[in-house]
Amino acid sequence: MYDVIVVGAGHAGCEAAHVAGKLGSKVLMITMNMETIAKMSCNPAMGGVAKGQIIREIDALGGMSAIVSDYSMMQFRMLNTSKGPAMWSPRTQNDRTMFSLKWREILETNQNVDFVQDAVNRILIEHDIAIGVETSSGTKIYAKSIVLTSGTFMNGIIHVGNQQTTGGRMGDRASYGITEQLTALGLESGRMKTGTPPRVDGRSINYALMEEQPGDLDPKCFSFRKPIKINKQHSCHITYTNEKVHDILRSGFDESPLFNGSIKGIGPRYCPSVEDKVNRFAERTRHQIFVEPEGWNTCETYINGFSTSLPQHIQYEALKAIKGFEHAKIFRPGYAIEYDFFYPTQLRLSLETKFVQNLFFAGQINGTTGYEEAACQGLMAGINAHQKISNQDPFILGRSEAYIGVLIDDLVNKGTNEPYRMFTSRAEYRILLRQDNADLRLMEKGFELGTITEEEISKLRLKQRNISELSKLIKTKTITPSDANPMLTKYNTAEIPQNYLIDKILSRPQINYHHLLEVETMRDLLKPYSMEELEQVEILLKYDSYIKSEKETVEKLLRLEHYKLESNFDYNQIESLSLEARDKLNKIKPTSIGQSSRISGVSPADISVLLVHFGR
Repeated sequence: MYDVIVVGAGHAGCEAAHVAGKLGSKVLMITMNMETIAKMSCNPAMGGVAKGQIIREIDALGGMSAIVSDYSMMQFRMLNTSKGPAMWSPRTQNDRTMFSLKWREILETNQNVDFVQDAVNRILIEHDIAIGVETSSGTKIYAKSIVLTSGTFMNGIIHVGNQQTTGGRMGDRASYGITEQLTALGLESGRMKTGTPPRVDGRSINYALMEEQPGDLDPKCFSFRKPIKINKQHSCHITYTNEKVHDILRSGFDESPLFNGSIKGIGPRYCPSVEDKVNRFAERTRHQIFVEPEGWNTCETYINGFSTSLPQHIQYEALKAIKGFEHAKIFRPGYAIEYDFFYPTQLRLSLETKFVQNLFFAGQINGTTGYEEAACQGLMAGINAHQKISNQDPFILGRSEAYIGVLIDDLVNKGTNEPYRMFTSRAEYRILLRQDNADLRLMEKGFELGTITEEEISKLRLKQRNISELSKLIKTKTITPSDANPMLTKYNTAEIPQNYLIDKILSRPQINYHHLLEVETMRDLLKPYSMEELEQVEILLKYDSYIKSEKETVEKLLRLEHYKLESNFDYNQIESLSLEARDKLNKIKPTSIGQSSRISGVSPADISVLLVHFGR
């Protein structure tokens, strides 16, 4: 008898198993292959636009994806630095093998986590409560809660041209039985598709013909808790497709499973295959290709932007027509994979299924795509599986608290008909939800849960005190014209005629804290503070009015969250509601009027009706 069984050992499964064990639950992780724990099945990178924010939020809540990413980092880049700080997004290029081995080491170090190599064919359910699993070997293993993180394995089919093989990914078998069992109980499932590009022998690539893409000159890292400074970085490279490449790709369209009806699942809109890009954007003469190393000690190279399920000979011919790939040798072909998922509107905000108690879903089974989206769901499902069996309230993050909250809220209230990917544009409070303040937003919550240690919270509180102290300092201390003007002239902003408060200088768009540190008196004054603290104070200063405005909006909308609704209420009783609203409310079963307001098809007029009906 276990407290929690985690089915699957991808990014979601690893976070779920580790955090549940960290909280004190006795955990069993079941995986079909112990050698592929936390395998980066697609590109060897973590983070990116909005995804980097999620990794830092995971770290602030005690998860391990940030620490593993930093440990296996080959390159660090902060994306979108030419835009405002709400758009800044950290990204790492990672050593695929190091990433997987580090995750396994972390899990094996967690004394509350056990492992079994097997496939799960059935969830054991009694009186609509999950009580365990049955494996392909016929073994029944019992637990108080189950976290299902099946990735792309449920009824998975791999497509390469007209060839179809069963599998969860190339080289691994698919899993069977769970979809059929759960749909028989009333859960609604669907099919989705994702893909991956060919892997190329780096020794056969002519990098001299490509644009080099080095890492940041001053590389940072993801983790607040255990920062790792990278000493050397590996460059990526950029090249482009061309008209000849597009013509070769078109010649294979008749054999493309994407166009001939072989693939029934829906693919990701924002990460289409190269043949889909050529077909949909016929007017474009080229598409960008990112050439990314897979590790320090391998020449295997990931061709980002060239995902394809075309026949192998077409992949080979088209690739060789790209500048720098004239003599390319392919290690492994690209392929598409189709798999089952369950519509996430069938979940509670805790990621527990509404149909079966104590059964939690996380990752691609919920219709998402991406390591980061999977990892944060695994973290939340693992926390809530522990909370449920400990008779504690579920841990739920709001849309104004974290990108994790936005993601889960979107899935549960709006659902998805295509693989869901996180973007900054999905968050209405993105000035509050920056990558730089994830620890300030969430670490206290992690400490209350028990996922953050005393040592970690002490470091955070020191940082908070320093930020507060520094904010007051720059509003009271001045800088002289003799100190300031040479620096101000250098950066093309007006000189000062007399002593100015430091915050007035720093609030100028042309000036940042790096510029202040060029002035000797400022270096001495600011020396006690870290670069992260200086950056935080500058952001709070420059975006003060925007931050205040968003906080006011949040406070207004949070009032609706306090108006709780009964989980079993029949909305057909309220005839003043629109028919669509009644249907959606009965399906989603929101826990508050605030949640109701975010359901697609529930109008502001319907919300007014609910407020009146429930006496608000």
